[in-house]
Amino acid sequence: MPALLGPVSRCGFSAALLVLWTVFAGFSRAGAEHAATATLPAAFSDLLPHFQVEPEDEYIVKNKPVTLTCRSTPATQIYFKCNGEWVHQDDHLIERTVDPATALPIMQVTIDITRQQVEKIFGLDQYWCQCVAWSTTGTQKSQKAYIRIAYLRKNFEEEPQGKEVALDQEVLLRCHPPEGVPQPEVEWQRNEDILNPESDPNFFVTADHNLIIRKARMADTGNYTCVAKNIVARRKSTSAAVLVYVNGGWSTWTTWSSCSAVCGRGWQKRSRSCTNPTPLNGGSSCEGQNIQKSVCVATCPVDGGWSEWSKWSACGADCSMWRTRECTQPSPGTGGKDCQGLDLQSLNCTSEQCPQTVSGAEDVALYVGVVAVALCLTLLLIVVVLVYRRKKEGLDADVADSSILTTGFQPMGIKPSKPGVWAPRPRRPPLHSKNSHLLTIQPDLTTTTTSYQGTLRSRHDTTGKFSMTNGTLLDPLPNGSHTLHNGKLNPDPPEFVSRLSTQSYFKTLPRDVANASYGTFNFLGGRLTIPNTGISLLIPPEAIPRGKIYEIYLTVQRKEDLRLPLAGCQTLLGPVVSCGPPGVVLSRPVILSMDHCSDGCLDNWALRLKKQNYEGVWEDVLLMGEELVSEPYYCQLEAETCRLFSEQLGTFALVGESLHMGAAKRLRLVLFSDAYCSTLEYNIRVYCMDDTQEVFKEVMQMERQLGGRLIDEPHILLFKDSYHNLRLSIHDMPQAHWRSKLLAGYQEIPFYHIWNGSQRYLHCTFTLERLSLSTCELTCQLCVWQVEGEGQSFSLDFNIAKDTRAIDAEFMLMDSSASALAGPSAFQIPYLIRQKICSSLDAPCPNGADWRMLAQRLKLERHMSFFASKASPTSVILDLWEAQHFHSGNINQLAAVMADIGKQEAMIFLVSDGEC
Repeated sequence: MPALLGPVSRCGFSAALLVLWTVFAGFSRAGAEHAATATLPAAFSDLLPHFQVEPEDEYIVKNKPVTLTCRSTPATQIYFKCNGEWVHQDDHLIERTVDPATALPIMQVTIDITRQQVEKIFGLDQYWCQCVAWSTTGTQKSQKAYIRIAYLRKNFEEEPQGKEVALDQEVLLRCHPPEGVPQPEVEWQRNEDILNPESDPNFFVTADHNLIIRKARMADTGNYTCVAKNIVARRKSTSAAVLVYVNGGWSTWTTWSSCSAVCGRGWQKRSRSCTNPTPLNGGSSCEGQNIQKSVCVATCPVDGGWSEWSKWSACGADCSMWRTRECTQPSPGTGGKDCQGLDLQSLNCTSEQCPQTVSGAEDVALYVGVVAVALCLTLLLIVVVLVYRRKKEGLDADVADSSILTTGFQPMGIKPSKPGVWAPRPRRPPLHSKNSHLLTIQPDLTTTTTSYQGTLRSRHDTTGKFSMTNGTLLDPLPNGSHTLHNGKLNPDPPEFVSRLSTQSYFKTLPRDVANASYGTFNFLGGRLTIPNTGISLLIPPEAIPRGKIYEIYLTVQRKEDLRLPLAGCQTLLGPVVSCGPPGVVLSRPVILSMDHCSDGCLDNWALRLKKQNYEGVWEDVLLMGEELVSEPYYCQLEAETCRLFSEQLGTFALVGESLHMGAAKRLRLVLFSDAYCSTLEYNIRVYCMDDTQEVFKEVMQMERQLGGRLIDEPHILLFKDSYHNLRLSIHDMPQAHWRSKLLAGYQEIPFYHIWNGSQRYLHCTFTLERLSLSTCELTCQLCVWQVEGEGQSFSLDFNIAKDTRAIDAEFMLMDSSASALAGPSAFQIPYLIRQKICSSLDAPCPNGADWRMLAQRLKLERHMSFFASKASPTSVILDLWEAQHFHSGNINQLAAVMADIGKQEAMIFLVSDGEC
């Protein structure tokens, strides 16, 4: 149909003629479908097409095509026209249904519009499409749908600027977002928290995206960021620091103090403080004096003085007389002292002056007083006796009770322990100094071996496994010292796989022995390594509980076998690694090391650790930079390696989400060619892979099977999140001897094929042709660059007939170490020395010479809170050191760090193996 519609539209036939042509074309087709659409039932022949769904405006996000839909009833045909040109029939997807309510036939057509189609239209402001529907009566056109390529520039046209404002002052922060389609929305953040003007009316966002703070408050101090976002990306401006300061103000004056002089002229003062309000955030202080003084005159104190005694009074009935005086000469005043002494005196009268009274009454009163005194003394004596007896009885009861308790703790007559029966362990002799044991005490491992009762293995099948008996783990040396057996595990991988294939946790693992490692481990720990991949699993000592033996595996999952969900700007930054079996109990976190290919700048990325659960669903378990020490996972990101502390085994993947276009992945560019060339054609293969060892290993193995050879050393290229493809081209070939058989001037690898990271072997093949079989020298330039981005150019100059396969071994990391190491052989620091270091550095030291200084010397300050959350921070630091320096570590450097800290443990690194 489009082949017919094209010429019709170009020749300008009328709509009626076009309908007749359509009917004719419908009847001329052999297919029953087209014949059915040529005519309508007679009941609907007079109806014009009516659009139920018309195409709407769409935006192309990155490289994802958009779909336009058009639905009409009744209609014999519907076709799309884009920018005046008919869309080819093969690009239409047609569905035919019947409206159950009206019995009218319904036709729905959809087409996909790609980014390339829109970009090919040069000189047009907009790309549009509309659909045309035909019936036997006539035609109808739908509305135009405009398709635009969505984007958002990186740089803001105007960014907010920091300000210092006074309290209650109005603040204006300007923001002009970057150019984008569709128009980006703008929101404001304060200290990474989104501002909501609806919930806080103190904030107001203008129509041109500026932020107004109506009255600056102290709580409004912070870093303000303008965020622009649309369906493509999200951009953040530089933060603008707003500092709200407060100028100081005087408080009210205090009351005047008392006069400084007790008597006479003195001073008194009052004060005020600059606290109403107190100056804050650099606000100005109060001006003026905070203390005022004034002259005062204090009245001197007057001490009181006695007046003269009055005359004696007449002798009274009690045969006494008295006289008085007053403190009135002078009276005390202004704090003076009162008069000292008595103001009343009495004196017995003489017998002549005392009146006579009845002697009998006086005697009776005397006798009554004596009797009363006697009764009081008797009652007092009875009370004392009762109290004394009660106390004595209570004391006897306590003594009786205590004797009963004491008899309960008397020795029971324990017999001496016989041989083979448990007996208390003798205590160690006291130490002479704090650190003297580090150099003088011989290591004693017998206490470790005797603490475990029974066999170390509960299963009877011990063939081909790491066997341990019930005897001691240490054999005596001639000099009386002890040594710990270093068990290297060399299990037969095929046998191990077949044995574990019957277990449920291993059924889903691939049988790829070259990309897996297996071992049997106990509380002494060990290490699993997949050679030449940069992937290893460190099992620290005491990570496996004592008395337990685990068979642990480590393997690399093939990316094409997994369905790792990646959304938006997310990308896989490293291998997918499985370690297990899942569900084993660990006392301490193990360390899983694997390569990554991010640019290493955490500001450019939101890095997430994903873990596959038992149902096969991927879950986010950690966001880099927001780790919680209470969680079972913690990551340390190095330049090319990610080290995961995990208390659980499972399948892990490192996924990065770019925060802006500055984020980049490291690509490793590797060039291969045919090892032997006997024809005129010669192929050069350029691999563009993630810069990780495991991908490089697989490419090397594949090329060896193909018989390829490495013709140049690998190169690194930063591939940015700019939505642009990667282009490769060859230039400057000698035209007299060589020519390219490619029709295009360059080759491209789509952006999303690289950014997604799910395809491992992305490469381009350049087929060259030499004009003569005698031509063996090839010189050219290989250019690799990202469209509108950075690139590299490599000069190639080699002999195609010369066998240079020896270069392969130079760039292929040949890891000859065992894939499984158990016990002390897996660690550089001997087990006993490690324990001494931990016991010395775990305890806090006032001068800081403890595990914190060790972390600083090893440049691990960022993880202080993580180390502090562990029972032994030093052991976790040493675990990380072991994971980092297994192949290249220098134990003398660690000894130098210990010596720099000032610990005598630095000397124990020089102890011989026999002493360890």
